[in-house]
Amino acid sequence: MALSGTMLAVSAFAEQVSTIDLGTSRAAQSLSRSLSLSSGTGAGKADRVFSDRRTLAASGTEDLDLAGTLVDAFGAAITFARIKGLVIAAAAGNTNNVLVGAASGSPWATLLNSTGVVTLRPGAFLAVGTGVADATGYAVTATTADLLKIANSAAGTAVTYDIHIIGASA
Repeated sequence: MALSGTMLAVSAFAEQVSTIDLGTSRAAQSLSRSLSLSSGTGAGKADRVFSDRRTLAASGTEDLDLAGTLVDAFGAAITFARIKGLVIAAAAGNTNNVLVGAASGSPWATLLNSTGVVTLRPGAFLAVGTGVADATGYAVTATTADLLKIANSAAGTAVTYDIHIIGASA
């Protein structure tokens, strides 16, 4: 199945302002990155997308199998061999944090190593993208290195998060 319009963009802007003797001094600072992928499996290409809004019970966890059990918007099974872009966003209404990474068995380790964990506080997000010249991306190895763990940090309340994964099947 062909993909079209696959893009990931992140932008940050801040302006520092200081009063000086004869006026105001300003220092604008910005950083923007974007990734536009065409359909396929090589450098600058992707052919698989998984996107979902998910809820975890209090203290709940789930392992997302990047090479086996996820399904696309049309119900077809997805097997990622490489991840080119990843966005995970915790719902602003969460009370607990959403924890990303460190699956106990077969962890997808090319992004966070086997023990790394990112804490997404309520309303926080994580965005990762590869360069268009990068044919490798973040490799997924079926059965041995393909589980992305998502967890609710505490008891008491459920958490909701959105996830969008862009990748290639080869």
